[in-house]
Amino acid sequence: MTKERIDTLNRTLAPIREQIVNHPLYHQIKSLDDVCIFMQSHVCAVWDFMSLLKSLQNHLTCTSVPWFPVGSAQTRFLINEIVVGEESDIDIDGIRKSHFEMYIDAMNQSGADTSVMLHFLQKLAQLGDVQKAIEQSYLPQESREFIQFTFEVILKGAVHQQAAIFTFGREDLIPSMFMAMVEVLHHKIPEKITKFKYYLDRHIEIDGDHHSNLAIQMVENLCGEDEQKWREVEEISAASLQMRIKLWDGVYQKLVFANI
Repeated sequence: MTKERIDTLNRTLAPIREQIVNHPLYHQIKSLDDVCIFMQSHVCAVWDFMSLLKSLQNHLTCTSVPWFPVGSAQTRFLINEIVVGEESDIDIDGIRKSHFEMYIDAMNQSGADTSVMLHFLQKLAQLGDVQKAIEQSYLPQESREFIQFTFEVILKGAVHQQAAIFTFGREDLIPSMFMAMVEVLHHKIPEKITKFKYYLDRHIEIDGDHHSNLAIQMVENLCGEDEQKWREVEEISAASLQMRIKLWDGVYQKLVFANI
């Protein structure tokens, strides 16, 4: 029964996902400079994905002392396995790093500006408040809105809603044309793009397949046969995908302006 619900959900979300896959943004990315502009806005999505992941781990497992068993052991296993892969994967040099740290490394290699994102994280560490840190940051508007949406769900949403945007509204929508463009750049200037290509390849290998299946199982476990929860999963997943479109719209406008 839950498989039928997942199939129905995927059919409902398919038109919005198609808008993301076919977004004009990808046709505007033609050079290393364009890739850097993309990364400077997209890095926020990589970071808040990690924050969403840790929020789910806090809800679904015991992360405090003394330890008590929390929820289903199967769900604990699913989220913990995803955390291991996302928080301590192996980078291109065989060193353990989170996917966010790998992305920052890729930005540094490509010449993209990491200072805005790192300044925001510094402010967040000082203030302990996401909204205040955003207000005092230099994040682009599309990145601000994306993070604000995610943290609204983290702070106020139920755990099945958090699991929904983690599973259905996130990072597995990378069109083949984008990958082909990165491949061309990799052949031309490997010393500038190798780490970004590795990140994307690793992302497709781990996040887009194995972790995606684990995340779907997690949503199934959390929703069970509860009709209201499945409706809420559909609504919040669609809203999350719309935020992805807004993020892409913002990057697209930057690319158009840069290439005039």
